[in-house]
Parts: sequence; structure tokens; C-alpha cells
Amino acid sequence: MIGPEWAALWLAWIVAGGSPGPATLSIAGTSMNTGRRAGVIFSLGILFGSASWGLAAAGGMSAVMLANAWLFELLRYCGAGYLLFLAFKSLRSALSPHSTMVQRAYSGNGMQIFTRGALIHLTNPKAILSWASIYSLVLPAAAGPGQVFSLFAFLYSGSILVFIGYAFLFSTPGVVAGYMRMKRGFELVFAGFFGFASLKVLTARFEG
Repeated sequence: MIGPEWAALWLAWIVAGGSPGPATLSIAGTSMNTGRRAGVIFSLGILFGSASWGLAAAGGMSAVMLANAWLFELLRYCGAGYLLFLAFKSLRSALSPHSTMVQRAYSGNGMQIFTRGALIHLTNPKAILSWASIYSLVLPAAAGPGQVFSLFAFLYSGSILVFIGYAFLFSTPGVVAGYMRMKRGFELVFAGFFGFASLKVLTARFEG
């Protein structure tokens, strides 16, 4: 996978993955509120969820799920509920009269933080469709398992760069100091994004 077209694909994947959304905002919030170690662990949970869906799509699981609508419905409501919870936590933090960082749901031991990160992706059925879509768009119809899993590894390397990069960036003292100066504005943005994402998940319609 060498050439300008693959470089463009990888860059587009990174830009899409790094755009504001539940995963990136959660990593940023965790890194700022709980520290770099927690942010990295949380991002590893995100990456676990992403890999799970990517490998499931590579193995044909997306077709199975599309044929069983109740699986999507279950994940859809679980995901929407979790995002609403995150929106509530961010809104409460924004409205708090205290200027100190408010610990959100991303604190706890390593396993708890990792699990919460994984839930961001595992409760989002649209993630598996994203992987399935990129496979169908990029790979030829007769692509074998080797080509599919090679594409997965190629794109997943970009996801690692984005999510781990977010954990390091938003645990940097200068970035944290800037966040503290504009804390309420950031928290309101976080609440809005989480609430909007929850609404999008609830109103999504998946067609087979």
C-alpha cells in the first residue's frame, strides 16, 4: 500500500477519526481531568472497541447484524443512553460554580477506565458500518482475507496515532491551562456534542 492514493486515504481516515465526536471528546476530557495515564488507558479502550468492529466487519459480521435488526436496536439504545449520560456530566460540570476540574465518569482503576473507553465504540453500531463501507469502497469485489486485514491494519495505525495523540496532547500542561481558562465553554461544547451524538444514534435508521 504505497502511493499518493493510499497516503490520501490514510490522511482522510485520520482527519475523520480526529474530528470532534464522542471518542475524541472523551479522550480529551479524561486526559485533562484525570491525567495522561488515564487518558492513554481510555484511548486504548477506544482502540479496542474500534478494532473489535473493524475485525468484525472484516469477518463479515456487519452482514449478520444487518440481517438481525434487534442487535442494532439494542446497541443503539445502549449507546444513546451512555452518550446522554456523558452529556449530562459535561453540562453539570459547565454549570458548576467551582473552577476546579470536575472528575467525570472516566476516573477509577485502569480496568474501569479502559472499559468506559471501549463502551464508546462498542455501543455504536455505526462504527461497524464505517469499517464495512471503507472495505467495500477501497477493496475489489474479489479481495481475499489478506487484502482485507492488510487494509484494516493500515487504517488502524492511523487510529492509534489519533487517539493516543489526543491523550498526550490534552494532558499537556499548556493545553490543560488553556482549557481551565475556557472551562465552561469547553464543557458546554462537550455537552452539546454528546447530546447531538445521542440524538443522531437514536434517530439513525439502518437498512439492509
